Amino acid sequence: MSNQDEDESQGEDGAARAFIQLGREVSLLRAAVEGLTAARENIEIPDYEPTLARTEKVLEILVQQVDAVGKRPAMMLTPESMGQRLNASVADAARELRNQVQATDTVLKGVARDLAGLVASARRGEEQNRWLYMFGGGGMVLGLLLYALMAGPIARLAPARWQWPERVATRVLGEPTEFDAGQHLMRAANAEGWRMIVASASLAKDNREAIDRCRKQATRARKVVRCTIDVKAAK
Repeated sequence: MSNQDEDESQGEDGAARAFIQLGREVSLLRAAVEGLTAARENIEIPDYEPTLARTEKVLEILVQQVDAVGKRPAMMLTPESMGQRLNASVADAARELRNQVQATDTVLKGVARDLAGLVASARRGEEQNRWLYMFGGGGMVLGLLLYALMAGPIARLAPARWQWPERVATRVLGEPTEFDAGQHLMRAANAEGWRMIVASASLAKDNREAIDRCRKQATRARKVVRCTIDVKAAK
């Protein structure tokens, strides 16, 4: 056999093997397709319509919310409109501040006027008080003079049993009793006579018993009698 015959024999064998291999692969592919078809027929596909309906509703709600957000004034603002609104807000704030400053100024002016009125009123009050003090002092002095001039005549016009002169004298002299007031007057009127009265009173007090005996003897004898008394030395 020649080399050419050997090459032809080997080529035929390779083609046969390739054809057989291709047939096997086609058989496997057919079996796989048939298996997939059978598996598809046996699979139970769930019903997704309720889920899809809920999903559609949720999407509609989201779309509405997005539209609402997009239609809000803040989302529709442009830099120009934001600047205009900011300028308007600043102008309103400045106008309000100016109004408040004017109102405060008006209040302060009113307070200043009130204070000025109070100061003027206080000055007038001080002047009035000064005049009142002057008139009051003058009236008091005049009243004291009238009392000094008229107290005696008025007291003497009263009945004697009322003892107005004595009471007035006691009150004027500042003594506790009318007796003390009398002593005060006698001592002031005649100091020497007052000392003699005091000495005589002391002598009579110290010799009261002897004087009483002499008085009784004089009464029985109906004449002057001599008595002996004790005189203490002056201190």
